Amino acid sequence: MDTILSPIMWVIAWIMNLVHMGLTAIGLPDGAGPTWVLSIVGLTIVVRILILPLFKKQINSSRAQQLIQPELKKLQKKYKNKKDSYSQQRMQAEMQAIYKDAGTSPFAACLPLLIQTPIFLALFRVLNNLVPIAAGERGAIGPLDQALAKEIEASTVFGAPLAASFNNATAGGGDEVTVRIVAMVLVVIMSVTMFFSQRMMITKNMPEESKNSDNPMFRTQKMMLWIFPFIFLISGVAFPVGVLVYWVVSNIWSFGQQLYMITQAPAPGSEAYKTKQKRDRERRIKKGLPAEETTSTSTAVIDEPRGQRQQPVGKSRAKRKGLDKEEAQTITPAPLPAPETEVEEEPKPAQRSKKKSKKQRQAEAVVAAEQEIPEPAETSDPGDETEVDKGGMTPAERAAARAARRAEQRRIAREKREGK
Repeated sequence: MDTILSPIMWVIAWIMNLVHMGLTAIGLPDGAGPTWVLSIVGLTIVVRILILPLFKKQINSSRAQQLIQPELKKLQKKYKNKKDSYSQQRMQAEMQAIYKDAGTSPFAACLPLLIQTPIFLALFRVLNNLVPIAAGERGAIGPLDQALAKEIEASTVFGAPLAASFNNATAGGGDEVTVRIVAMVLVVIMSVTMFFSQRMMITKNMPEESKNSDNPMFRTQKMMLWIFPFIFLISGVAFPVGVLVYWVVSNIWSFGQQLYMITQAPAPGSEAYKTKQKRDRERRIKKGLPAEETTSTSTAVIDEPRGQRQQPVGKSRAKRKGLDKEEAQTITPAPLPAPETEVEEEPKPAQRSKKKSKKQRQAEAVVAAEQEIPEPAETSDPGDETEVDKGGMTPAERAAARAARRAEQRRIAREKREGK
């Protein structure tokens, strides 16, 4: 295993040595002591900073997986009673297409843990090799020679050497009871911080509709909530104290990172998202601003489809259309938008008619006169065709005579216009 992990072990040894040199440069004591413990803490911080992009990708992937759960649920319902191999292959293909469109994968959330696994194993091997390096039984690992190995071996955490473990409490010359108490406390802290970190993601940053037993992602995360802390609780007794320090610091860092992300950028529909909305409203109210933040999309004027302008309806037209008086008064013309207002063009000078002749003016006067001829008032019922006036004509005959006279006047005026 050392052959495979030797490049990573070499990098870890150099990072620890550089952090130790930096700490001694600012005044911390050189040699065996808490400075080497802080060097492991510095190593943890460097590793966590390097995998920040992966952590961001993990958060985005987890959020995307939560948002596509309704689609995955529909897909599972579609193939619920289809157990043949072809249907299962089709379901897997469609599921992969959904993940691809969302830009995520089922294993994207495990990237930070997978990246840290070889680092954890390399640190484990470096600390396990401290005793043989200090005894001169093994060669140096990067800058970690025999002298530095003796310093690290003699460094302790509350009396427990960094190279000692719960199972190997005598390594490094520490007290067996002290080593086991310190190691067990660190194992419990490591498991508890991991549990609460995962629990916070499930309870605070998962949409409410995704929290059901039919959601495979919810079932998986609920299982991992208990499985991973239990695994570390059982296997932690074999870890050196220095490795336990690394994992405790790493878990506390993860908890703080997730708390910050949940507070600042929670998943839509989650409990943390509702809490953030409430907090933002209260902050805006204190500043004297509207409770809800208005955006450009909410204040933008939406162009309505422009139809034909509706003309006002008069009483007589309303009566002909079957509208009562109140309906006719309530109908108002629709205002035309300012950009759409059409300005009627005035006739150009070239389009104006020439000076009219005397005959044209006379013909127009005749037409205007005949249009202004008032109709005689009707004194009798128009429908009563049996009534006879003094001239021996019924009302219907009088109306026909008037119509004939008007038609004759129009014909004479038209002939005058055509013969000019």
